Amino acid sequence: MRIKPWAALVVALPIVSCATDPSVAPAAGGSSVAAPGGGLAAAARSGGGTEAAAGGSAESTAAAGGLAESKAEGRGGMSVRGSGPKVPAGTTAAYVVFDRRAGKIVSHRLAHRAFRSASVIKILIAIDFLERTPKVSAADLASLKVMLRSSDDAAASAFWDRGGKAEIVKRVAGKLGLADTTPPPAYKPGFWGYASLSAYDVARTYRYLLDRAAPRVRDVIVGHLRNATRCGTDGFDQSFGIPSGVPRPWAVKQGWSGFGTVPPVKCTSTSATPAGLHTASEVPADLHTTALGAASSGTVGAPVGNGGVPAVARPGVPDLGRPVLHTTGFLGKDDRLIMVLLTAHPAGGTWKDSVRRTTTLTRDLYRGVSAGQ
Repeated sequence: MRIKPWAALVVALPIVSCATDPSVAPAAGGSSVAAPGGGLAAAARSGGGTEAAAGGSAESTAAAGGLAESKAEGRGGMSVRGSGPKVPAGTTAAYVVFDRRAGKIVSHRLAHRAFRSASVIKILIAIDFLERTPKVSAADLASLKVMLRSSDDAAASAFWDRGGKAEIVKRVAGKLGLADTTPPPAYKPGFWGYASLSAYDVARTYRYLLDRAAPRVRDVIVGHLRNATRCGTDGFDQSFGIPSGVPRPWAVKQGWSGFGTVPPVKCTSTSATPAGLHTASEVPADLHTTALGAASSGTVGAPVGNGGVPAVARPGVPDLGRPVLHTTGFLGKDDRLIMVLLTAHPAGGTWKDSVRRTTTLTRDLYRGVSAGQ
């Protein structure tokens, strides 16, 4: 959905915690503006605020310090620390950078714009499983490891089925206050990669993991994200974005879809590896082995592209027909910055070009916010 530009509003009232955040007030033009509180700009351990976005696509103006920003998909957006990175024509990019030391968002663009989740949803799958399972078996620990480090789809699908599919998303979104996060549409219940989420909600999820989750949950998930592999289990190279554009230390969960099931160049242990990355790539998270529209077993992440023919958009699946590439995680000393960049690229775009655009955006975004530290 294309959001019309709307007048910038200033939010400068005291920050409140997750439990008491006011709801969003409607703004002119049908968009939404965060009510007083600033959401993620709350203190690092508060849990932040919840802003409902109309249709899951409206963007918030919330950011600590009275940030004002005009919103329109495709426009450059603004950054608290200087101007944001330039987004190439034909690419849709949304991002949130949260400074845990300062307790506020330091850069954001289209923060509440909905994207299909691809493999980023695996973080929610892991949270839900660990929080509902007091004693985790060795086999399940091994599955969590390969799902989170190397983005294994078979492991994700098994946890998805066991957890009740859409109920996983509903439980975690409700607990964490993820107003923009929704399950896949009812006509694709097994396609976890068709869940929708926003940069804001992913950043909020990382805040929960780092600052509020039980140690047994945090340590498992965060530990695996710190040891993300260079190659996923089906040969795609997941070193784009943060791993290639930001210096260590960092921890990441990547996601992509729309590029087919066979990587243009298979990632191997001999591939040039950014410092700190291990080896083992993820099959595109909402692409799998069935053709678009074909019957699904109900346990796959999503369908594969229809022989190069752009998919037809269906209700509840953002940007279906466009490839997406997401880089998310936390970085710096003491995990100071949470960085989430979600991107959708032109239909028919290549893996190489999409990776280049995403990594350039990540590098420029990082340079912009680090300059102010």
